[in-house]
Amino acid sequence: MAGVRIEGLAKAYGDHRVHTGLDLEVVPGQCFTLLGPSGCGKTVLMRLIAGFEAVDAGRILIGERVVADGASGVHVPPDERGIGMVFQDYAVWPHMTVFDNVAYPLRIGRVAAAELAERTRAAVEQVGLAGLEARLPSQLSGGQQQRVALARALVSRPELLLLDEPLNNLDANLREEMRFEIKALQERLGITVLYVTHDQEIALAIADRMAVMDASGRPRQSGTPAELFDRPADDFVFRFLGIANFLEVRRVDGSLRLADGRTPWAGPAPDRPGDRLAVGFRPGDVVASRGGEGLPGVVRRASFLGAQVDYLVEVAGTTIRAAVDSGRAFREGRVLAEGEDCRLAFLGVQWFDAGVLDAGAA
Repeated sequence: MAGVRIEGLAKAYGDHRVHTGLDLEVVPGQCFTLLGPSGCGKTVLMRLIAGFEAVDAGRILIGERVVADGASGVHVPPDERGIGMVFQDYAVWPHMTVFDNVAYPLRIGRVAAAELAERTRAAVEQVGLAGLEARLPSQLSGGQQQRVALARALVSRPELLLLDEPLNNLDANLREEMRFEIKALQERLGITVLYVTHDQEIALAIADRMAVMDASGRPRQSGTPAELFDRPADDFVFRFLGIANFLEVRRVDGSLRLADGRTPWAGPAPDRPGDRLAVGFRPGDVVASRGGEGLPGVVRRASFLGAQVDYLVEVAGTTIRAAVDSGRAFREGRVLAEGEDCRLAFLGVQWFDAGVLDAGAA
């Protein structure tokens, strides 16, 4: 296995700068997820690491080997970088069987027939396709085709596996199934994985460590999924990792009030100074009830979503979302109706400068 180190990476296409001074490190044997909005340069970064494109400046190291260096002109070809890659569109050949698709990199590498057959069968078995070697892609489900692409990437025994949004074309159930299979495979093989996606759920589910990039391609925060979710560095990370609610809180004559200047803030105290702040929280952090202590609100919409009941609640002129476990709510008779008054308590909040409330805040 090998890690990846990126130092001062720059890449531009004409006047369009995709990356400028990018630094990133992936620890050997870990699954590192790079999360960011569409167009932030995730796929470009993967292509630079894979060697499909040359860097303008900076260096890329796989293990201790420099595979790209803008200053010296070093550019190791893709087939000499010891990587496997799976693309969003699978890229399996429709006229080839599962066996031939998986064996293709070994045929190109002129591996002896006996070793080719053994390694191909082992790769097919690793991804759970044993017995399907003679089938064509048209005879496989989307998830099985994705497994073919994974097996083909693994058959060369790469030090590093690059996954570029490989689950986007699958339906919701298959995406959930495959994300856990990819994580289990990575742990079983001990291989280093760099996975890029804009899907927060996938990133949080499979990553040992992760980084969130903004629209300009700049990493805003890196760490474990729990660190980024529980302690976001800024409001961009907070917003990007799930549904985010914000309320304005002001200090008025020594007390904390909402933006209307009348409603007292009924939640955890701020952990930062300032007379105008923003408190952020997720729907699952809100406990909605009919009475008792808490922030007053009015239910404007109640939606049964199966596992959850999702509420839109108006609080001092601002609409927020709250979510409660539907089973528990039904059992305890705590399902609120549209138009009903309620009280809101908070399991946890994040405090930000009030600028995040302004239009266009990032």
